[in-house]
Amino acid sequence: AGMATARLDYIAPWWTYWLHNFPHFDFFFQSVDNTFRPEEGSYQQSLIFLACVGAVGLGLSLLVLAVYLVCLCCCCRNIDEDSKRPEACCVTWVAVVTGLILCSAVGVGFYGNSEANDGVYQLTYSLYNANHTLGGISNLVTGSAGNVEIGLKQHLERLDEIFATRPDYLQTLRFVQLMVNNIIRELTALPDISKANVNVAAIAEQTAVVEYYRWLTYLLLLILDLVICLTMCLWMARQSRWLLITIMAFVALSLVLSWASLGAGTAAAVGTSDFCVSPDKYIVNQTKDFLSADVAHYYLFCSPGLPNPFQQSLTVCQRSLTTMQIQIQGLLQFSAPFFPTAQRDLLGIQRLLNSTEFNVHQLTALLDCRGLHKDYLDALMGVCYDGVEGLLYLSLFSLLAACALSIMLCIIFRFWTLIGSREKEYDDIDEEDPFNPEARRISYNSRRSNIQSFCSYTSSISSQASLPTPPQTASNVLPPPEYMNQAMLFGGNPRYENVPLIGRGSPPPLYSPSMRNTYLSISDAQVRHFGTDFQV
Repeated sequence: AGMATARLDYIAPWWTYWLHNFPHFDFFFQSVDNTFRPEEGSYQQSLIFLACVGAVGLGLSLLVLAVYLVCLCCCCRNIDEDSKRPEACCVTWVAVVTGLILCSAVGVGFYGNSEANDGVYQLTYSLYNANHTLGGISNLVTGSAGNVEIGLKQHLERLDEIFATRPDYLQTLRFVQLMVNNIIRELTALPDISKANVNVAAIAEQTAVVEYYRWLTYLLLLILDLVICLTMCLWMARQSRWLLITIMAFVALSLVLSWASLGAGTAAAVGTSDFCVSPDKYIVNQTKDFLSADVAHYYLFCSPGLPNPFQQSLTVCQRSLTTMQIQIQGLLQFSAPFFPTAQRDLLGIQRLLNSTEFNVHQLTALLDCRGLHKDYLDALMGVCYDGVEGLLYLSLFSLLAACALSIMLCIIFRFWTLIGSREKEYDDIDEEDPFNPEARRISYNSRRSNIQSFCSYTSSISSQASLPTPPQTASNVLPPPEYMNQAMLFGGNPRYENVPLIGRGSPPPLYSPSMRNTYLSISDAQVRHFGTDFQV
């Protein structure tokens, strides 16, 4: 009943049972017992098998990307020109949504990385506290035994010589020597926990080193995903081909790392859950070489119903020290007037007994189960609650990031085809396009010797009402320069065009709304005057 009551101090969380029930298989697809046994090869194979989930996910992602590329190459030729602009808009929105999903996954990853780090920090902190307690116990046991065995024996040997003529005093010294032997025997009978001290210190150091590199690796992966999101936004603003190639390389690298982290996180979460479901059994098996089962259960359960395995030895030491204190005090009181040289040794024995008694009190407090049991519970809470929870969030981040990055690769491939088709359309320009600089140059050279400039005609129309001019023929009047005609057409405003366009391969001029209305009205007047023969 006491053991069941103590187990209420630690209850494994539900997610550890869920992960513990994951199927465990070796490389030959044979079922493996899910008991935590990291030293056995079959159990190690089961964890490696779970880690291969990341490799399977990576293979599926590459397969999906290959199928998408094949479909993209086969279907992009049948897309008409009118559907390219809506499709580009749709692909842009999909890229935005994918970037938001990736940013959300990064947020989940930061939280999971922090939770896992907090759990491991609590584990290492508890291990260092337990190591400090075990080290203190070992030092107290060694120091007390040394004081009693070496210090007291030296004083007793000198007192034997001094009290050689007093048999009653010698009998008291023999009784004191018997008490010394009892204390040495009881201290030696205490379990040798120096091995446990060394093991706990080594585990704490290795765990701290592994956790540092794990935290740093996930931090770099999270930063890489954020860089991908920012670079994608920059590409949407610049639309550079080299920037798109850089994004493609980063996304491919992050995709591989995400699937790898998913496999590693899944295996670590399942293995840790196997330990968290039944940690007592594993610890008892690991400490059976230097700790008895009753001592291990005393610290693991710390139930009031469990007897203290050190109580008898500590009681014997305490009673022996008290008896020795009484005997030495009597000798000091009755022998001092007759043997003044014995006073120094008796006072030395009294000081050693006082220090040994103080050490025994400290040892009794350190050997109590409540201190080490609290460190044990804190370590379990850190690993099985914060640690496993953080690993689950990191696995969710890896899964979301891998899916989002796969979609982002598909989007990048589609953007690449759209950029290629756009450049192809830009190179394939109609020679008869009036906005084509070459076509405009050819048209201007062929018509310059036959007709007046369109802008020259509009200038003459605007001045007929005020200043009558003699009739002119096209053969003896040269048209005014093109830039003067355009200045008259657009009201002389140099903001839009003040240099000739013909012969310099410039793009079409910019038109203001008022200029466009003027152009349309003049075009109608030209049609009425010349007909459709000279309409461009």
